[in-house]
Parts: sequence; structure tokens; C-alpha cells
Amino acid sequence: MEIFEAVMMICFGVSWPVSVYKSWTARTARGKSLVFEIFIWLGYVSGIIGKLLSGNITYVLAIYILNIVMVSVDIGLYFRNSRLDRQQPEPGREA
Repeated sequence: MEIFEAVMMICFGVSWPVSVYKSWTARTARGKSLVFEIFIWLGYVSGIIGKLLSGNITYVLAIYILNIVMVSVDIGLYFRNSRLDRQQPEPGREA
């Protein structure tokens, strides 16, 4: 049964490197939802806590940790990009 949880986590996790890359290169927070990413982050935290409390510490825990690291990086980039957005002049206004 552990394999199904691992496949689910891998499927969820595949998108995070893509999201991090897009956040890094786009240099804008437009189109991103901080609330969404925080809920995803909390979900991974809950999964990690569940694994630790149940004593079911397997390779799937490493996938949870990898995913939460990627989401954390993307959240950090959201704040960087929000700062960059604030430094840009508003559309229609000259600097």
C-alpha cells in the first residue's frame, strides 16, 4: 500500500520544480496564490507529522520532505517576486 502513497506524492511533486522555475524566471508574483501554496505546505506538514507519529517512517517521508522544500522555495520566490512587482512602476504611469 505504501507504493500508492509514494506514486501520489511523486505525481504531486513533479509540478513543483516547474513552478519554482517559472517563479524564478517570471520575476513576478502575478498569477500566483500565496494562500494556495500555504495550504499545500500545511498539507505536507500534516503528512510528515502523520508519518512521524505513526512510526511509519519509510522512503515516502523523503518524498514529503522533498515536496515541502520545493513548496517552501516557491513561497520564498513569491515574496521576492512581490517585492520586485512593488518596485515596478504601475502600468500607465511613468517612473
